[in-house]
Amino acid sequence: MSGASRQICYFMSMFRLIIASSTVGCLMRYFNLLWVGLCLLLMSCGGSSGGGNGSSSQGDVLAGLDHRPGFVDLYIDEKNNKVLARLPQKAAENSDDNEVLRFIYTMRLTAGLGSNPVGLDRGWGDAGQIVVFRRFGNKMIVEAENTTYRASADNALEKRAVRESFARSFLASVKILRDNQDGLVVDLTNFLTRDGLNLVQYLRDRGEGSFSRVADRTFVDTKNTFAFPDNVEVDVFLTLASADPGREVATTAANGRDVTLIQHHSFVRLPEDGFVSRPADPRSGAIEVVHYDYSASLTEPIETRIARRYRLQKDQDGNVIKPIVFYIDGGVPEPVLSALLEGARWWEDAFSAAGFPGGYKVEILPEDAHPLDVRYNVVQWVHRQTRGWSYGGGVSDPRSGEMLKGHVNLGSLRVRQDRMIFEGLSGTQKTGSGAADDPVELALARIRQLSAHEIGHALGLAHNFAASSYDFGSVMDYPAPNVGVRNGALDFSNTYGVGIGEWDKFSTTWLYGDLDADERDALIDEAYGRGLSYVADRDARSIGTAHPKGAVWDNGVDPVETLREVMEVRRIALENFGPDRLRDGEPRSQLGNVIVPIYLYHRYQMAAAGKKIGGMDFNYGRIGDGQASATIVPRAEQEAALDALLDTLRPDVLDMPDHILRELTPPLGAFSFIDSDRERFRPTAYPAFDTSAAADTAADLTLSILLDPRRAARLVEFKRRDPSQLGWRELLDWTRDYVAGLPQSGSEARLAQTVQTRFAFRLMDMLDEGSPTAVVKSEARSALVDFIGDLAARAGRNDAHAAWLSSRITQFLSREVADKAPIVNAPQLPPGSPIGSDPLYETCWHCEPL
Repeated sequence: MSGASRQICYFMSMFRLIIASSTVGCLMRYFNLLWVGLCLLLMSCGGSSGGGNGSSSQGDVLAGLDHRPGFVDLYIDEKNNKVLARLPQKAAENSDDNEVLRFIYTMRLTAGLGSNPVGLDRGWGDAGQIVVFRRFGNKMIVEAENTTYRASADNALEKRAVRESFARSFLASVKILRDNQDGLVVDLTNFLTRDGLNLVQYLRDRGEGSFSRVADRTFVDTKNTFAFPDNVEVDVFLTLASADPGREVATTAANGRDVTLIQHHSFVRLPEDGFVSRPADPRSGAIEVVHYDYSASLTEPIETRIARRYRLQKDQDGNVIKPIVFYIDGGVPEPVLSALLEGARWWEDAFSAAGFPGGYKVEILPEDAHPLDVRYNVVQWVHRQTRGWSYGGGVSDPRSGEMLKGHVNLGSLRVRQDRMIFEGLSGTQKTGSGAADDPVELALARIRQLSAHEIGHALGLAHNFAASSYDFGSVMDYPAPNVGVRNGALDFSNTYGVGIGEWDKFSTTWLYGDLDADERDALIDEAYGRGLSYVADRDARSIGTAHPKGAVWDNGVDPVETLREVMEVRRIALENFGPDRLRDGEPRSQLGNVIVPIYLYHRYQMAAAGKKIGGMDFNYGRIGDGQASATIVPRAEQEAALDALLDTLRPDVLDMPDHILRELTPPLGAFSFIDSDRERFRPTAYPAFDTSAAADTAADLTLSILLDPRRAARLVEFKRRDPSQLGWRELLDWTRDYVAGLPQSGSEARLAQTVQTRFAFRLMDMLDEGSPTAVVKSEARSALVDFIGDLAARAGRNDAHAAWLSSRITQFLSREVADKAPIVNAPQLPPGSPIGSDPLYETCWHCEPL
């Protein structure tokens, strides 16, 4: 009802009261009828009047609301913080009877928590799902379709059998406010303001406490609610509260208890027909999307793997119709912004090689663009309290694998960690000079590679952790700084690769090139024929994996020879380490942070060399493609790796020069940071630096590689197949003899005892719970018994440590099975890689093998 109509009804009501007070009852009855009819007429006329802000609302429910037309017409009630939507009465003719609207739905975080250990970063979210609005009587149900299980046949009964065999998910029920020929008006507010990303459970699973959604502090950000022709974007302030939050939330949220994040919703029109899914090939290095097709013939697997990629087409003149454009977050400061742009543009060469020159471009994100708007492929700059992951992905159509939006999250602190490592290696004299060995320039060289790497994931390419074995072969590997030694000094001339690698050109051509199946097979044959190789995540990340080329943060064709070179770089860096590793004015205590990545500079190359021991070279080939079968690494190569790893346990290697120890002072505690010492060795001898504790940490790194249970099981198996191979018991005896023979006098004796203790405790841990087979356990127990004999000879010479360790081993071996093993854990290892994740090796949240 309009304002004028309400005024007329008001005056007539007053006139009615005056008449009612009179004695003219008959006149009053007639007037009552006239009054009711007139008011009803005025109400109906007022209800059809236009709303404000240019809306063309129809019916009283939409009157005065802000109309935002688009893929879904939105009506915004600013006063009551509601979002209404007008939906069609029915979807397309070939849809189900109760289907109203079908689309791709994705959720992400516009604003995050800022904690790397927890996650929930700015830009974090899901990859998209098919969602349907379905009407059931007076209910509108929001359903997530189960696209994992399908029937590709045209037989409707086949499709129904699959659909009814696997559960679908009803996400919500939204209220229908109006139903007429113009469509259905529904209230989306409760659907939008729910905890759609399941953040309450997410925080609980990560040990951050029990949170609950706070309704009166959760509401739609109507200023950031947009409707476009093919998508709708909505931001929601979502507040979660806990009386007893975990440590990470307590130190990152403003008041430590209430976490207000911004939850983003995208409703996306289904892509047009014409996209052709590409069957995946395990040799290609493409990211796969998997579903199960129960219409597959009996001779074909029901598991269907397709490669995820963008739609890239040419017109009749051979020009790209719609290039893939990636936008770099304008919030990145210089000179990092320019470095990200440069690295991102490396992919132009790959698309030119694939036959699509101009098919890929890079620009700065427009200031008025929302970074989560599905129309933009975005490289987003993300800040956290501590350094952490960068990752690339985005939103795709789960039915076809078509990529709709690429989204890359780059952690802002890792570039600073890289700069600090280079300053730790060579000092700060060149910092800011612009020279080739300037730590800033070296860090920028790394982040160019990172920009290309994460965009590669969004383009559809998986990691290739074999590429470091053929000289910067792919940006999809994790590169360690390739620092060399020349004339006794560190050489930074070939630290990082520049440009896209040969593997990247091949995999881009396979994924995007206009090739038929035979041509793609021929391309793979050609690539592997010239020496390219591929090792995926699950066969490379863990220290216990077996592929001799599969490792992270490593270099070199020969990982063992590279380990020896890395140890020489480490030796020179420690020999020259001093106050010049910091700039003037920095707290001297910061040297405690800088020394960690230098002292442990060899950690990842050790893991790479260790893959030779119990190693097996294999590929992801197909029957009949001519690729070789799996082969065991020759014994001589395994022994060379074992020798190189044992050399890292020498006390003189684990020792710290006195000139360094004099410089290592404790920092002033940071009460605002839950773990201000996380980047340092633990202060076990506070305030002095404890060399024995650092040596214990380094020794545990080496021994965890050598004594990994899966490696042990492979050594047993390979020895069974071929008696000439290196066996598990041989490795144990070789290692035990080396450890027992370490120097027992002078200042290095304590470090030797540290190594011996860690060797015994590693074996105890394997016996306690770490070994998969009885043979591995029995040989480990036998080695422990023999080690008691080694220690007994020293104990007879009044060696207190030998007597103590012998007693610990004896106590362990004689304990009841249910008793707690008498093991002392090694000191906690500081984070290692530039992303600051698992200390020993780069873990993977989706690929750790069984």
